[in-house]
Amino acid sequence: MVFDIILYILHITFFLTMDTQDYMDFDDDYSDTEESDEAIDDFEHLAELVAFPRRAKIIRKRPDHFKVWRDDEFLNRFRLNKDTVKFILRIIESKIVSQTSRNNAVTPSQKLLMTLRYYATGSFIATCADFAGIHKTTGGKIIIEVSKALAGLRPDFINFPTTDEEIRQVKQDFFNIAKFPSCIGAIDCTHIKIRSPGGDDAEIFRNRKQFFSMNVQTICDSKLIIQNIVARWPGSSHDANIFRNSAIKQRFDNREFKDCVLVADSGYPMQSYMITPMLNPITNVENTFNESQIRTRNPVERSYGVWKRRFPILSLGINVRNLDTVQAIIVATAVLHNIARRFGDDEPRVTEEQENLITLTIFEQPHAINNQGRNQSIHRNRFLNYFNSLL
Repeated sequence: MVFDIILYILHITFFLTMDTQDYMDFDDDYSDTEESDEAIDDFEHLAELVAFPRRAKIIRKRPDHFKVWRDDEFLNRFRLNKDTVKFILRIIESKIVSQTSRNNAVTPSQKLLMTLRYYATGSFIATCADFAGIHKTTGGKIIIEVSKALAGLRPDFINFPTTDEEIRQVKQDFFNIAKFPSCIGAIDCTHIKIRSPGGDDAEIFRNRKQFFSMNVQTICDSKLIIQNIVARWPGSSHDANIFRNSAIKQRFDNREFKDCVLVADSGYPMQSYMITPMLNPITNVENTFNESQIRTRNPVERSYGVWKRRFPILSLGINVRNLDTVQAIIVATAVLHNIARRFGDDEPRVTEEQENLITLTIFEQPHAINNQGRNQSIHRNRFLNYFNSLL
């Protein structure tokens, strides 16, 4: 209706501005020709532009966050120190740089900081994009791009000790905690909250706490640095089943780490390289063994708290449906966690609500595996004999 009225007004205005001779010439030139159709199309296009003008292009302000915020403010907003962020930027800059600088293209620094802000808040993408002066559609694409670039750093920053010197140092660090020998890592699983992925298999992601999650297995050292991560299992999966199907188990089965062991809770089966606590300790030796084993295993549980305090999105919930993106975000935050630990970054503040959500996503498996069988207890006996010699 509006278009028709404007088209009519333009026609009247055009012909009123022409004198009689011009009108006759116009009629002679364009009657019964293809050019008359083109003139009509041009007129209609003009009317369309008047009736529905294009929205003016908006260039949002993009502040320089490195200059705007003090060091402590920067840490609380992006969860990493400025020097750490600059180090990460140098590594991934070539992977996230825009192909052209035209149309006020988003710089790699702005992309990284917007993604870190998303990890730090777990908020809607539109909110984080507004914070960075970016449209929400562009923001969503940037989060995927940067998360995959960060996850691609996994081989460089998440790796198990392999050389004799690395293994010796890790074992010594664990031994210094509670005199537990031959320990190369502490293993456990934690639930990362996600939104329902939809589809026929959505319910397998609902865990026993009745929220949707990914059950993520990690192995860490005594300094809370993640050595190995498996981030592909739904929330209903049991910890032992995740380990049973992991590549790291095959490496231990192949005796790649010789006499080294992992310490785990009672949700895992007892094996020659997997030492779990005794379910019903009675003697002084058994109690001493349990105390040492639990204290040596404690770093992996502490690492989950530190990891989730630094990146609250892991507790508040990753609000994207695509599981590939969810996995990339989980691995990306694990890479950032390791970098932060190695740089000695301070831990940012968290709210009471975030602290409660962290507690909610760290819980023990309900079913302990029976480790009291004769064949399984042989592996524990050698440690009991060791602790007996200390008493």
